[in-house]
Amino acid sequence: MILSPAEIGAEETIASLVLWLKLCVEAIGALVIGLGSVLATMRFARGSFPPTARDFTEARLTLARFLSIALEFQVGADILSTAVAPSWDAVGKLAAIAVIRTALNYFLSREMREELAHLEP
Repeated sequence: MILSPAEIGAEETIASLVLWLKLCVEAIGALVIGLGSVLATMRFARGSFPPTARDFTEARLTLARFLSIALEFQVGADILSTAVAPSWDAVGKLAAIAVIRTALNYFLSREMREELAHLEP
């Protein structure tokens, strides 16, 4: 199928917008990790001195929550990049990255549940 110049221009514009959106979503994911790191550090620093196991666990859980949501943003950014250039190579990379990030998120969530269970009396 032959595209007209207007269609080519519209396709390039949409691809460019999607790539900018991908960049924004990646940046949001990075900001979420940074914010989580700061909040976890503050939570740990506000704990008793010397820090108790509970202080350490609460700081870890705070960071884990932020890492979990950041992983979701990063997967979303990967999906956006594949939507623009859906070659088999890009789809394969997306699948590998999605599996790795999903596995990380699964084990992180499982660890958070276990830690929360230990915190509750």
